[in-house]
Amino acid sequence: MRIWLDGELRDLRSARVSALDHGLTVGDGVFETVKAVDGAPFALTRHLDRLTRSARGLGLPDPDHDEVRRACTAVLAADPVLLGRLRITYTGGHGPLGTGRGENGPTLMVAVGETSRRPDSTAVITVPWTRNERGALAGVKSTSYAENIVALARAHQNGASEALFGNTVGRLCEGTGSNVFVVLDGEVHTPPVTSGCLPGVTRALVIEWTGAKETDLPLDVLRRADEIFLTSTLRDVQAVHQADDRELPGAPGPVTAETMRIFDERSGQHLDP
Repeated sequence: MRIWLDGELRDLRSARVSALDHGLTVGDGVFETVKAVDGAPFALTRHLDRLTRSARGLGLPDPDHDEVRRACTAVLAADPVLLGRLRITYTGGHGPLGTGRGENGPTLMVAVGETSRRPDSTAVITVPWTRNERGALAGVKSTSYAENIVALARAHQNGASEALFGNTVGRLCEGTGSNVFVVLDGEVHTPPVTSGCLPGVTRALVIEWTGAKETDLPLDVLRRADEIFLTSTLRDVQAVHQADDRELPGAPGPVTAETMRIFDERSGQHLDP
């Protein structure tokens, strides 16, 4: 594996950040996961725009999009993969042990690893913890990911691949690394960004390409929805065949299957929609 770190490609042994990097000591950083298809990144412009929004949410300098593009090109050329997880990490850089930042500037790291296509359907659980829709990190893709790690571990312990959160007012929000959609009477709905969910790139494309509606939804909508599906960079569109103890036989249902078809078709037409 070759990794881009602060302006150059390095091998795994030499790609080392400072022990005092703020991304490590206090989680002061943001990131993007980009799907790589046949050695090229998908929807990179949208991911870079969100990386910038996240950086601004933490008060970090805007990342240099040209440099990030060069880094992505370099690591993909060094490690060609048919289907890959391209990870862009951007942190506060070398700093003091406390929460205040130093003056050394941010750290940029880009790496890629091979992945495989997800199954067409999966199981999810809901967890008792909440997303804070009014928190400082709402809508920010931060490296402070421990809450998601705990919730995803709970999902794996229960035979599921994803955990879904409600927010502080009991509305449906998102998964640990996905957005959630429900089908009600033939119409597709997903929580609005005001619910506290991350504005996912795949989520945005599904809304644009299918006309799905952003709707404030109660958490218990999962018990009555006709169909449920997840979206994320590496899941694309994935049906849910079980939510907690509720089975959804025949998943993917007709609306989800059509959404999957549309996404596969449209995403195959343009690498940077």
